[in-house]
Amino acid sequence: MGANLANKLGQGLEPQQFIDGMTKNQEKFLDYYNAFQWESDEQKEFFESVSNRDDLRCLIIAADWCGDVVRNIPVVFRALENSGMPVEVLIKEEHPDVMAQFLTDGGESIPVVIFADTGGFTLGTWGPRPKHVQDVLRRFKAENPDRTAEGYDDRLKVARAEMIAQYGEGYGYQHTIVRELRDLVSGL
Repeated sequence: MGANLANKLGQGLEPQQFIDGMTKNQEKFLDYYNAFQWESDEQKEFFESVSNRDDLRCLIIAADWCGDVVRNIPVVFRALENSGMPVEVLIKEEHPDVMAQFLTDGGESIPVVIFADTGGFTLGTWGPRPKHVQDVLRRFKAENPDRTAEGYDDRLKVARAEMIAQYGEGYGYQHTIVRELRDLVSGL
């Protein structure tokens, strides 16, 4: 970590601008956004208490075509909306320099939620998906390092189906994201 994004602060879209500008998946994004419910009052109060800190900024690398963005960023928006923390979205294709600094296991996976200080120094990141879902892909890549191997695409389809199954039915996965974000923010 430690990347400095000072030159990107103030360059992104506010959450509502991102939503309004979506040309793909807006309805599904809003379904996830509107379905959000706090797991507990204590979780909600934690994120509201972050408003006592004026040293944190959040930058999110995203794009409206990405299924993980559509599923996960509504949760991030809702968790942070009363935190007082400035939140900006950097569109992946418009900020390749930022994407190159925040690869996931060597690849360009989004979303990436970046927490930085007021000087733009990166303090921590989350994404592109909950850890237990990402672990499925990590395991797949470890077991299938050769993308040109026979059957690779079929095994990848199975892994992607398992990832979707790991999200589970309904919106319960949203609580996992909130817990992971809270753990991260608590340590900043």
